[in-house]
Amino acid sequence: QVQLVESGGGLVQAGGSRRLSCAASGFAFSINDMGWYRQAPGKQRELVATISGGYSTNYADSVKGRFTISRGNAKNTIYLQMNSLKPEDTAVYYCNIPPQGWVRRDYWGQGTQVTVSS
Repeated sequence: QVQLVESGGGLVQAGGSRRLSCAASGFAFSINDMGWYRQAPGKQRELVATISGGYSTNYADSVKGRFTISRGNAKNTIYLQMNSLKPEDTAVYYCNIPPQGWVRRDYWGQGTQVTVSS
């Protein structure tokens, strides 16, 4: 009964901000590596940001300086703060736990829709 639940998507004007949340449950231990992906209409799924532990982060070039990934207070919770949003950011955003240690496969959330209007 592993479950990843995203929230925070919606309609935003270009230049606006939005914060996405992901809560992962069903793990007996803390997960070190987590990330966000997105898939725009007619496009391939792409990596947006990753976080390892509480300090090491990585971002796609297209979102550097605008998006921030962080850990929450609750175990296995992450956020994605999105600022200066552009229409090109319109996509379904997915929370991801990649294989690591005793995690043998990728786990994905249901996704949350972010639509940025011009």
